[in-house]
Amino acid sequence: MTAPLLEARDLVRHYRAPGGYFRARGTVRALDGVSFTLHAGRTLAVVGESGSGKSTLARQVTMVETPTAGELRIDGRDVNADAAYRKALRPQVQMVFQNPYASLNPRRTVGQLLEEPLAIQRRCTARERRHAAYTMLAKVGLRPEHYSRYPHVFSGGQRQRIAIARALMLRPRLVVADEPVSALDVSIQAQVLNLLMDLQQEFGAAYLFIAHNLSVVRHIADDVLVMYRGKVVEQGRKHDLFAHPQHPYTQALFASTPRLRARSHEERQTLPLPAPESWPLAPDSGP
Repeated sequence: MTAPLLEARDLVRHYRAPGGYFRARGTVRALDGVSFTLHAGRTLAVVGESGSGKSTLARQVTMVETPTAGELRIDGRDVNADAAYRKALRPQVQMVFQNPYASLNPRRTVGQLLEEPLAIQRRCTARERRHAAYTMLAKVGLRPEHYSRYPHVFSGGQRQRIAIARALMLRPRLVVADEPVSALDVSIQAQVLNLLMDLQQEFGAAYLFIAHNLSVVRHIADDVLVMYRGKVVEQGRKHDLFAHPQHPYTQALFASTPRLRARSHEERQTLPLPAPESWPLAPDSGP
């Protein structure tokens, strides 16, 4: 197999927690030794409850923050070891945010939003930027007349299509999607997921896909990373992990997912969750 596009090695991110009248200062271990690999053209889904470290991991991968310890490698090079290399990589790593109502500047037209990344990178002329924006609108299922309209006239699903188009304008090699369909109606989620998969096939980008909804993960992911309290408790191929989850937390997480049809009374029961300190870390079953 080819070398991974993205590799995390014992990634650590700690924050200093402020003290108060009744609380001493402490350290929040948002990430505590996270390791994984992601190959070009594949989708790695990161799942876990709120506070497990998923969004912190996204900030490390997009180079918004630097890790407290550990390494984040792209093409085999540590992105935090060389500032010039990190700056050159930033256009190749883009993000799609959770809330399409907050991630688009309401003062800019769709055309301006799409052309802005190209203008900042100074990659082409104004005419070429305009043509690229119209082309990308068509790829995400929007019409040419949408170019001159403002975000407030669009539905949530259309706004997320615009956000996806903006993220792909620079043809990134890695896209971090932080729960990109959780704010959308269920009827629209499948459309956006299928769009992401079609664009991935066309452009060959790798996706780091953060999600709560395991049905969404089952639909889009190739591999799954399960996190709890800043640690990776289990990871592996999607089909293997869904069919035979090994870790107690993964089993409890899957058992808590609602089902329209349960085959037996036992399948509907919630698994007891042991104390976290008693959990063994499952071996890495990923690629």
